[in-house]
Amino acid sequence: MSRWTSQGRTAARKRQQSAIALAVILTSLSALSCSAPHEGSADHESGKEASAWSEEGPMEQEPGPTTDATIPVTGSGTFTTASDSLDAVGPGTPRRYRVQVEDSLVLSPSKAALEVNDILADPRGWTADGNGFQLVASQDIDFTVKIATPSTVDAICGAAGLDTQGKVNCTVGSTVVVNLRRWMLGSPQFDGPIEEYRALIINHEVGHRLGRSHEGCPGRGKRAPAMMQQIKGLDGCKANAWPYDSKGRYIKGPPVDRARLWGIPDLILRFRR
Repeated sequence: MSRWTSQGRTAARKRQQSAIALAVILTSLSALSCSAPHEGSADHESGKEASAWSEEGPMEQEPGPTTDATIPVTGSGTFTTASDSLDAVGPGTPRRYRVQVEDSLVLSPSKAALEVNDILADPRGWTADGNGFQLVASQDIDFTVKIATPSTVDAICGAAGLDTQGKVNCTVGSTVVVNLRRWMLGSPQFDGPIEEYRALIINHEVGHRLGRSHEGCPGRGKRAPAMMQQIKGLDGCKANAWPYDSKGRYIKGPPVDRARLWGIPDLILRFRR
């Protein structure tokens, strides 16, 4: 009799431990769903788009922002809007955008705006997904592309709870925030010309604006998706700036596990599966 009582107590303890573990898991996953940016494709009809994204820090070998004297670390914090307004590109209803450059920089707002326009107009870009874009100088816009010094980027992105460490870009609400360091120097992980890396910056961050989530390398030797965090490493993929190839095929990778991205322990991940 006592043996069965002991076994019953053991089973009860196991059930209790399982219930506690499950409660911890559900609490953690609930916190994840509340704090993590929305994942999935954009809802083009309702206009729902991702609200806050960053690369969450570059590779360790990336030099700090003070190691290159050609890139100012701090700026004025105020911006000049490019005066250019161009025809819409792409087949869809155009998302109107403007380009702003921090006032203290020698970078021409007009030159930067035209470069962004060329990137968004490229047939390998997001127009291949049926999207449309239009560069404007007015206040009636859907999003803004800001190019700023590392400290200003940290201030804008940090206000949304993102840690850009003076080194990377972010997307906050209707603003794509481009770190001057990345715009001018590229990334040690990207072996193409600087113009191609700028295309990756715009395609990646605008992809978040369209509701796209991070993706991983689809396989050794294959092209990295534009939505891959290529500044962190290529994982065997080849550097690539464009969401689509020349034949209009989406360059897709496996979805990044949002739980791991947000630091949920492996124990919880095992229960989640």
